[in-house]
Amino acid sequence: MKNKFVLALLALLLTGFGAMAQTAATPKPTKIGYASVNYILSQMPEYKQIEKQLVEYEKQLTTQLQTQYQEFQQKMEAYNKTGQTLLPEIRQQKETELRELQGKIEQSQRDAQSLIQKKESDLLAPAYDKIQNNIDVVAKENNYSHVLNSEVAGVPTLLFVADESQDISNLVLKKMGVTPKEAANAQK
Repeated sequence: MKNKFVLALLALLLTGFGAMAQTAATPKPTKIGYASVNYILSQMPEYKQIEKQLVEYEKQLTTQLQTQYQEFQQKMEAYNKTGQTLLPEIRQQKETELRELQGKIEQSQRDAQSLIQKKESDLLAPAYDKIQNNIDVVAKENNYSHVLNSEVAGVPTLLFVADESQDISNLVLKKMGVTPKEAANAQK
C-alpha cells in the first residue's frame, strides 16, 4: 500500500512537472514573413553604381582577353602562311608556342570569370549586409519569428503564399529610406 501511495505521489509530481515544463516551454506564436532580397537590391540607389562598376570591370577584362586572342590569331596566320616551309624542328616549336598561347588564353578566360565573380561578391557584400540589417529591424519591429527569402538565384523558394501582406520587402525598403518604385512592384 505504501508503494502504491509513493507511485501515486510520484505520478502526480511528474504530471505537475510536465505541465509546468509545458507552460514554461510554450513558445511565442509563429509569425512568418518573407522578402525578396533581389527585389530590394534592385531598388537600392547604390545598385546602379554596382552594376556600372561590374560592367566596366568586365569590359577591362574582355579587352585584355581580346588582345591575347588577336596575338594568337596573328601568330596562327603567320604559321599557316609559312608553316609548311619551316624546318620540322622550327615548325614543332611554333606549334608548341601556339598551343601554349591558346592554353594561356583559356586560363585567362577562367581567371576572368573568377575575378568577375569575386568583384561582384565584393561589391554586393555591403548592400547585402545593409539589406540583412534592415530585415532584422523590420522583423523585430513587426514581431516576425521567421523571415524567408522568396527566391534564390531567381528561383522561387516560396511555392505558395496565402497572405501577400507577409511580404516585408517594401517595409525593408522604407526602413532604408528607399521609396519603392511602382513599376518594379508590378513586375515583382
